[in-house]
Amino acid sequence: MKSSNIEYRKIYTKEKKVIFFGNSITQSWSDYTDFFNKNGYINKGISGQTTDQMLLRFKEDVVNENPYCVVILAGINDLAENNGPISLEDIFENIKSMIKIANDNNIKVILSSILPAYEFLWNPGIYPSNDIIFLNKNFIEYCKSGNAIYVDYHSSMKDKRDGLKDELTYWRDDFNGYDGVHPNKKGYLKMEKIISKTLKKIL
Repeated sequence: MKSSNIEYRKIYTKEKKVIFFGNSITQSWSDYTDFFNKNGYINKGISGQTTDQMLLRFKEDVVNENPYCVVILAGINDLAENNGPISLEDIFENIKSMIKIANDNNIKVILSSILPAYEFLWNPGIYPSNDIIFLNKNFIEYCKSGNAIYVDYHSSMKDKRDGLKDELTYWRDDFNGYDGVHPNKKGYLKMEKIISKTLKKIL
């Protein structure tokens, strides 16, 4: 009987496919922990991408995979102006568009808060912490509609400057400072505890 129970769990996980959709923060997650392999989750993060680029590939990388649930983590590269300036309204609209496409295809959506960040080492002079807080507040309000479930990484990962805690990111010798945007293993393990609580409720 024990072996049949294990087989059942494996099949059940496959039936309820979960895709994590994002940028380098999602992509690099698989380099630090076994979270995705262990749980059968799919990592669809692409480094450097903004919400415009993510929206363009949403149908192919999410809808066509026919998942039960998608976990969206997006927005930080827009604030870093990776593809030039973009308004907060446009960032939010892109994310809402992804959620609408998912809703129209009966895919459950978990919308992640943008992680805290004080500055960007690769694009100095931009200080995004207040914009991150503004967008996250909008995410919270939007999720009250029931179109998505909000997951809060920000509150427990921020420091006094509303940046990413040093202990949750890594040192960059090339910049002689903490990266401040991308988590280290400790940061990802913290995120796993947070997201797993929500996933357990819906899977």
